[in-house]
Amino acid sequence: MSTTYSPRHAIGRGSNDAGSATSGPASSDVGAQHSAHSAAKGGYGQPTPNTNIPLLFIGLMIIMLMSSLNQTVLSPSLPTIVGELNGVEHMSWVITAFIMVSTIMMPAYGKLGDLWGRKPLLIFAILAFMAGSVTGALAQDMTTLIISRGLQGLGGGGLMILSQSVIADVIPARERGKYMGALMGVFAFSSVAGPLLGGWLTEGPGWRWAFWMNIPLGIIALCAAAFLIPHTNKSRQQERRKVDVLGMMFLGAATACLVLAMTWGGNQYDWGSPTIIGLLIAVVVCVAIFIPIEAKVTEPVMPLALFKDRNFNLATIANLCMGIGMFGAVGYMPTYMQMVLGVDATQAGLLMIPMMGMLLITSVSVGFIVSKIGRYKAFTVVGSLLLALGLFLLSHLEVDTPAYIICICLAVIGLGLGMSMQLLTLIVQNAFPISMVGTATAANNFFRQVGATMGSALVGGLFTSRLKDYLAERMPPQAMKATGGGSNSLTPALVNGLPEPIKGIVVGSYNDALVPIFLWIAPLGILAAIVLLCVREKALATSVTESGKTEDIKTEEHESESKDSEGASGQARQDAVSETDSAEQSEERHGRHRAPVAPEGESDADSHPRTGEIPLPETGPMFTTRTNK
Repeated sequence: MSTTYSPRHAIGRGSNDAGSATSGPASSDVGAQHSAHSAAKGGYGQPTPNTNIPLLFIGLMIIMLMSSLNQTVLSPSLPTIVGELNGVEHMSWVITAFIMVSTIMMPAYGKLGDLWGRKPLLIFAILAFMAGSVTGALAQDMTTLIISRGLQGLGGGGLMILSQSVIADVIPARERGKYMGALMGVFAFSSVAGPLLGGWLTEGPGWRWAFWMNIPLGIIALCAAAFLIPHTNKSRQQERRKVDVLGMMFLGAATACLVLAMTWGGNQYDWGSPTIIGLLIAVVVCVAIFIPIEAKVTEPVMPLALFKDRNFNLATIANLCMGIGMFGAVGYMPTYMQMVLGVDATQAGLLMIPMMGMLLITSVSVGFIVSKIGRYKAFTVVGSLLLALGLFLLSHLEVDTPAYIICICLAVIGLGLGMSMQLLTLIVQNAFPISMVGTATAANNFFRQVGATMGSALVGGLFTSRLKDYLAERMPPQAMKATGGGSNSLTPALVNGLPEPIKGIVVGSYNDALVPIFLWIAPLGILAAIVLLCVREKALATSVTESGKTEDIKTEEHESESKDSEGASGQARQDAVSETDSAEQSEERHGRHRAPVAPEGESDADSHPRTGEIPLPETGPMFTTRTNK
């Protein structure tokens, strides 16, 4: 990675170089630094003259780590937390509050970041997240804890969105792949480290340190945001543009109803209950009101123009499919391994390392390759197919399947996700000008989060229903009492303590209820691959100001070949003319030394005398005959 941005890096880089993605790899770090300066010239951002890209990126990685760890570190602590605060019946709200608020805030952060700049909003998001962490660490009841999670969601919704948008502000799309891959690696690391760290904190210092640990991370992130992130200066006219408050309200209401319906459906309420049906109807009504609002306002929170772009629509559909497939499967694998393999929570987390490790390695490697060659479409298609393959392999698991086979299946899924997920964000960002990158990035992540919520709800609802049916069919009535009353009370510790015949029935039912669902959602990976085949592979912009202006790679290659061909033929003609002119000039200079050319009809002997022969002058006839009349 580069060292420090300096305006001198821009010297010598012409506009042709900036606009061509087929002229060879750009100088990766100098190009990234130059793009920040170009953005300033383009009128969007005004980076400081010495933006230190490595330090800036480290700061963004800390922000991403803080956000992603928060989503996983509490999982092993929840039973202890709700037990200590006497709120088992409200346990689901500890997770739901964060997901709901963060999802609602994503589009708002994206749009406001485009209008006001990323820096002030990122500082606000970090402060809100830290305030939620302090509140959670000091909570003495479930109500306070749930409020703290909402505050964390208020900030967490902007941490990931704004971090990705800041990268787009200072790094051109051609070089952005390796940075996005590294950010994806942070997510993979936290997915494994979070549960392990949460389990250790719960058993050692206490669960409250799962909140306190965010404070030092937040201070570092705050310093990075304040001193390293370039401030995008906006004109006063743009700052005074009316914010789409009404659109945000209806989009937030629709999102809240959808998240609640997906979270409660099949758990607290039946899918056919009036509560769930009412929530889904509310979603439809809010969306029906939201669309006309977005068509009329000056600065819509989610512009309808986004959906006119082919690549945005295709990448969003693929993100939705992959979100359902990924979170629907991965969310239940740790519990599955605890139930079937008989391992504890820590060991189950360690068994997820092959998947997340492969995701980390692949995302970073593919990011560097994309930055080097400028091509990305094939990686997304292959990655989607590998996700489908991994889900297909998981659907063939049995109760006696060895742990290493499960790890291999998970590694295939990690390989697929590492090849595709971060590139979908890159495709979306490359399709729009820098003034819309925040809005487009937020919309893309918003639909991915919706897909994740729907995937978890879909798999969870199907699994719970099937497990109840299998237990009712296979379990003797008198043995049902030993399980604590049914499927809702099954925990890994309880199952592992059951006598062998009953344990075998429960484990077999658990396996048969969950595993086939993976086969049902595997076609979503194939659907994502088919959709991504239709993506127009646009050249990745080599400067920030070129974002959204590049042509298809095949078109640019054809134009480049045509120009090269025309240039070659023109050069050949020019060389031919030059040779002819040189020959004529040489003849003029040396014409007196040139032997005369024999006229047509004369021999060479007639026109050129033999050596030593003196040519005679032409004379008339020797004798003249006169005729007398």
